[in-house]
Amino acid sequence: MSVSIEYVVESFCQLANIPSPSGNTVKVMGWVAQELEKLGVSFKRTNKGAIVATVPGANEEKARLLTAHVDTLGAMVKEIKSNGRLKLALIGGFEFNAVEGEHCVVETGSGRLVTGTILSTKASVHVYGREAGKAERTDQNMEVRLDEKVTNKQEVQALGISVGDFVSFDPRVTVTESGFVKSRHIDDKASVAILLGVLKELQESGTKLPYTTHFFISNNEEIGYGGNSSIPANVVEYLAVDMGAIGDGQTTDEYCVSICAKDSSGPYHYGLRSHLTKLAEANSLNYQVDIYPYYGSDASAALKSGYDIVHGLIGPGVDASHSHERTHREALDNTAKLVMAYLQSEQLQA
Repeated sequence: MSVSIEYVVESFCQLANIPSPSGNTVKVMGWVAQELEKLGVSFKRTNKGAIVATVPGANEEKARLLTAHVDTLGAMVKEIKSNGRLKLALIGGFEFNAVEGEHCVVETGSGRLVTGTILSTKASVHVYGREAGKAERTDQNMEVRLDEKVTNKQEVQALGISVGDFVSFDPRVTVTESGFVKSRHIDDKASVAILLGVLKELQESGTKLPYTTHFFISNNEEIGYGGNSSIPANVVEYLAVDMGAIGDGQTTDEYCVSICAKDSSGPYHYGLRSHLTKLAEANSLNYQVDIYPYYGSDASAALKSGYDIVHGLIGPGVDASHSHERTHREALDNTAKLVMAYLQSEQLQA
């Protein structure tokens, strides 16, 4: 069995181009639901708007759950300034420098989309000189320049823009001939696409899993509580499929599947981590083990909520996480293969 990476990449591109900052995910969850219906996978919606798809297995008493999240970083309109520009309140954990110069879209309450650009209030070096580079990138010094003829607050309000409107960032999705996928929101729409690819392969091959497995597509992970509820009572193993961050001191690269040993919440279950490592080695996969001090997953959120589960975290290596990200088809492939190997393996013995 082999997951189609072409399908994974195509699904990711479609997902990435649907704006879905945390708190505004109805459209993208609708797309996921339609795709599950096409694949013939049964699912339920939670009160928080997440989706839990289920694939029956030979053992229905002790189930597994895999999760990936479809919500992304974004912003909200914090203030309409007197000069017709907007102040922002960020959604998710990132800095303004990660979105400076980015094209964005403001979605009004009526559904109207107004485009703009995120800029420093002192963007022009011809006016501000060296101060343009030295100015601190904070919510006080950054603004949205709207692509409309507006010069004051009243004209902006006439467009239907209000405080609390969601702002999404242009993903600029690009797939190169050399196999790189670069875009915003690879975290975590790439892993959602991987899980859809896994489900597609399971359905088409007719593979019978040893354990009933739930696929939880969460929609509030970036704000800390995406997959920490609505977990079926029979779940004993919980694997978050998210991403591996790349940087100084890390072993993860853009071609491997990253297996997380510890994040900001503490160590992941050692037995499950060892099991995943052995599966990666047995299947000759390119993998690395890493520690992420500024990271938290839906799996760790579930533990904090009191669930008595074994938890783990894996994902494709992603460069420049929570900025303009990049990964490679090989990382997607290695992650998909590890997920498939895990699903067909025996559970840990308590």
